[in-house]
Amino acid sequence: MSKLLRILFLGFLCVAPYLPVSAQIGGDHTYKFLTLSNSARISGLGGNALAVMDNDVTITLANPSLITPEMHNKLALSYVNYMTGNNVGFVMYSRSFSKAGSFVASLQFNDYGTTQGADAAGNKTGEITASEYALTVGWGRTLTDHFSIGANAKLIYSHLDVFNSFGIAVDVAGSYFTKDKLFTASIMARNIGSQIVPYRAGQYESLPFELQLGLSQGLKHLPLRFYLLFTNLQRWDLRYTDSNDPKNQVDPYTGTVDEKSGISKFADNLMRHIVIGGEITIAKVFSIRLGYNYQRRQELKLFERTGLSGFTYGAGFRVKMFDFSFTHATYQAGSPNPNYITIAVNLQEFSKKK
Repeated sequence: MSKLLRILFLGFLCVAPYLPVSAQIGGDHTYKFLTLSNSARISGLGGNALAVMDNDVTITLANPSLITPEMHNKLALSYVNYMTGNNVGFVMYSRSFSKAGSFVASLQFNDYGTTQGADAAGNKTGEITASEYALTVGWGRTLTDHFSIGANAKLIYSHLDVFNSFGIAVDVAGSYFTKDKLFTASIMARNIGSQIVPYRAGQYESLPFELQLGLSQGLKHLPLRFYLLFTNLQRWDLRYTDSNDPKNQVDPYTGTVDEKSGISKFADNLMRHIVIGGEITIAKVFSIRLGYNYQRRQELKLFERTGLSGFTYGAGFRVKMFDFSFTHATYQAGSPNPNYITIAVNLQEFSKKK
C-alpha cells in the first residue's frame, strides 16, 4: 500500500504542472483575498503556504494535508492590519474524531472600511463599504507513516458597495514526510471553484486557482529548518512589462529598448515561482523567521528606492499552552506595510489541568 501511494503521489507531482487550468495573474480573478496568508508564521517565511509536519494548526488553511489528530482542541486567532486601513482576521479551531478523521474549521474576514464614493463625473455619491468572508472546513488524514491527504471546502461571500457575490471552492493537498519529520513535501491545488452568484447577473468570474509545491528540510543536529515554495505551477510565464521601469524606456537616440537576454528572462521567470524562508528555534520556545519573495519584490519595488521589498521577518515564542507569532512584511519601501499577529492556544491543556 505504501509503495502504491508513493507512486501515485510522485505521478501527481509530475503531471500536475501540465493540467489545463487558467493562470493566476493580478486582476484576472475574483475573491483574491483567498490568497492572503492567514498565519504570522507563514508570512514570516515569505509565502502563503508551508510544508512542515509539526502540528501547527495555523498552516492547515493553506495545506489541509497537514491536519493531524494532535491538533485536537486547538484554537488560533490571527489579525493583519493590512494596508490603508484594511483589517484582515482569521479564527481557526480543530477537532478530531476516531473514525471520521481530523477537522479544522476557520472563518476569514476582510474589512475594507468605508470610503467616499463618486460617479464617473466625479460627483460624490456618499460613503461606500466593502467586506469579504470565507467559511472553511478542512479535513485531513494520515494514511501511512509517510503520506497524508487533506481537503478544504469553502463558502465565500463578497460585498462591494451595491454588488454582492457568493461562491464555493475546495483545496486538495497531499504530503510526503520522513519518519523523523525532518523532510516534508506537499503538493497543493488551491481555490478550485466557481461563483454561484456573480456580482453582475450572467457575468461569472474565475477564482484564483493556484498549484503549489512546498518543501522543507530540518537539520538533525541544529534547530534550523529551510523552506522552499514553488508557486503558480499552472503557468510558466509570470513576467510583465512595466512601463515605469527605466530599463523599458525607449532610447531617444537609437529608438531601441534595452531588453534582457534569453538567459536573464528565464532566470527572472523561474525566480518569480520561488519563495524561500528559514526558521531557527531556540530551546523549543523561541523562533526567528526570515523569508524572501522574489515576485513580490519585482512587482512592488520602487525603482528609485528598492529597500527591503519582498522580505519578511518575524518571531514566535511559546508560553506554556500559548503560541505567539509576529511578522512584519515589507511590500514597498516608504509605504505602510502589514503586520501579522497570531495567537494559538491548546485548549486540551486546560482540560488536563482541571
